[in-house]
Amino acid sequence: MAWTAAPNQFLVAETEHLAPGKALDLGCGEGRNAVWLAEKGWDVTAVDFSDVGIAKGREMATRRDVEVTWVIKDLNDYLPTPQSYDLVIDFYIHLPPDERRALLAKAAAAVAPGGTLLVVGHDLTNLEFGHGGPQDPTLLQSPETIASGLDSLKVVKAERVRRAVETEEGTFEAIDSLVRAERGVAH
Repeated sequence: MAWTAAPNQFLVAETEHLAPGKALDLGCGEGRNAVWLAEKGWDVTAVDFSDVGIAKGREMATRRDVEVTWVIKDLNDYLPTPQSYDLVIDFYIHLPPDERRALLAKAAAAVAPGGTLLVVGHDLTNLEFGHGGPQDPTLLQSPETIASGLDSLKVVKAERVRRAVETEEGTFEAIDSLVRAERGVAH
């Protein structure tokens, strides 16, 4: 499937108020979100296991004249520098529960003081009431399960959100989990 080059709508809405800094895009895929963040002035590191996806991201960054640091690495093996990113995004990464918890812990640990973690993925309710996404319920999430794994951060938003999905058969609606959490600044 070819993904769109436009940034995810929730990324745009949840980060428009943030001042650019260092960003980490975990599971960046073909790089649409990383490139968009770079266009907004962020210093972006984008990580994915797919060399094909990273190559497409590099091409997009070149076409749009922005710099992104691309890392080809399995997220299970990737260890970001603790407390060093002003924004960490984890979008549509669907892993078995133990791997998911480990990735969330690494993502949360990477958030700098004053920084934000944004997690978006297909919600468990999407199986019955939404469209698309993984059909294995063990790979799906809920705002509650995501938030429960973020002890080191303050959860400021944990909700189910809906988005339009355009297909050849028409427009459908998907249900996603969205969690935004922040690390406080030590005084």
